[in-house]
Amino acid sequence: MQLTPTEEERLRVFTAAQLARSTLAKGLRLNAPEAIALVCDEMHAAGRGGGSFDEVVAAGRDAVTPEQVIEGVAAIVKEIRVEVLLEEGTRLFVIREPFGPAGSDGPGAIRFADGNVELAAGHERIQLIVTNRGEHPIRVSSHFPFWRSNEHLAFDREAANGFRLDLPAGDSLRWAPGETHEVDLVRYGGTGAPPGA
Repeated sequence: MQLTPTEEERLRVFTAAQLARSTLAKGLRLNAPEAIALVCDEMHAAGRGGGSFDEVVAAGRDAVTPEQVIEGVAAIVKEIRVEVLLEEGTRLFVIREPFGPAGSDGPGAIRFADGNVELAAGHERIQLIVTNRGEHPIRVSSHFPFWRSNEHLAFDREAANGFRLDLPAGDSLRWAPGETHEVDLVRYGGTGAPPGA
């Protein structure tokens, strides 16, 4: 039997997920690799069963509770990224804080000072109306050159030249087919565009 690298990876995830299920059946808590594998396996299964984007996310969120993982796992696993095959094609899913928020004193804990921090302070900002004219959902991440985003997004590209979504790094915005958002854009720093733009 010939397997592609993607198929081999899928089998590894499934095997680790089965180990996680066995661990839970014994009344034990999961370590990080077991917990991650179980989340990914449930998301793959939801996609294989014809689940929507939101249903696949829900399957990942519901796969493992914070009480089922060893103490400290939530602190070291801040997000899970997995590509899942849906009916419209392969999509990248990002589940943040999959096992609940990390404790304030655990490994890698982040402590915040009082007050607000303005992102991209002093940078020019604009608002645009953006509509998905395509047949599939479209997601644009925070720092992607917005004027170069998917051609099925309808908006004033000339006005958006040199701008990105005004979101914290790593966040993204999603448009369902036919959906319209009014978006906030912020100009890139420096020359106003990312390298190679």
